[in-house]
Amino acid sequence: MGRVLRLPLLVVLAAGVLTAAVMLIAVGAGLTGPTAGACAPAVPVGSAAASGVSLGAGQLANARIIYAVGAGRGLPLRAEVVAIATAMQESGLRDLPYGSADSLGLFQQRPSQGWGTVAQIMDPVTAARAFYDRLIQVRGWQALPVTAAAQAVQRSGFPGAYAQWQPVATRLAASFADTASTSCAVLDANIVPAAVSAALPPHYQLPAATAVTVALAIRFALAQLGTSYQSGGSCTDARSADPALHCDSSSLVQQAYRAGGIPLPRTTDAQVGVGVPVYALSALSPGDLVFTAGADGTSGHPGHVGMYIGAGLIVQAPQAGEDVQLSPLSSWASQIVAMRRLA
Repeated sequence: MGRVLRLPLLVVLAAGVLTAAVMLIAVGAGLTGPTAGACAPAVPVGSAAASGVSLGAGQLANARIIYAVGAGRGLPLRAEVVAIATAMQESGLRDLPYGSADSLGLFQQRPSQGWGTVAQIMDPVTAARAFYDRLIQVRGWQALPVTAAAQAVQRSGFPGAYAQWQPVATRLAASFADTASTSCAVLDANIVPAAVSAALPPHYQLPAATAVTVALAIRFALAQLGTSYQSGGSCTDARSADPALHCDSSSLVQQAYRAGGIPLPRTTDAQVGVGVPVYALSALSPGDLVFTAGADGTSGHPGHVGMYIGAGLIVQAPQAGEDVQLSPLSSWASQIVAMRRLA
């Protein structure tokens, strides 16, 4: 376990003014950085990605998400090409709420075939992560033709259909790889649902240098805002009717970082030993975990955790009877017993 830091009762917080406008992509507010203009893709909205293929804002955003999830896991560019080509064939890079039988989403994944719940499949980040999970299990996938690798995952009735999208997918993946940083693709692509973006401060943004894993983790955590707390809940489908799938404080941050590709232990007491310590509130960065003793812990064994998202805010699953919410960092200052950085 890492060192647990006690902080003084009164802490002076460094303040900053967020002045850059939030870039809107499809529905909701993107988590953008102040240098978002430097992240403009080589394939702009509305342009022809290939002969006869024109991309809308929503399609481009979904392609970026698919790319960002793979890049965030350290997968080679070929993985992102396979994934984007697959989504082009299956849905036209649209997050479809329908399909053949019970197929849904970008990749037309089926709940009945073990791809996840409807809510998970309809979330582009979760759907992309599930696709990559299965792709990397295909023996020798990197040496397979793109269409063969896609078919090994999808088991489609039209196994050769993915090949036609390889040129489009290659151009898209290459354009994202050529941007100022991998984080650019994530920050521009990650869509906060409209209902959630309304809870954020005007012009909320992440720094341009935000790590891919952190951007994905914050996106997941914010997507749970307004869902009900459940002690012991897994946070795997917080908007479902099953309380066992809702979030408590430690499962919220565990599943958030799982979305970013970083595994965390399940309990707060174990999570406080992961990463490196942060020694001052003024040094906090988006994605850092903030621990308090909570109702059932101590300063040495914290019982509660939240995630700092910047702008002086923490996202947390507080306690029974309350929903996942944003809280001012200042209201936590006198109670914080440890802070950890994971990426």
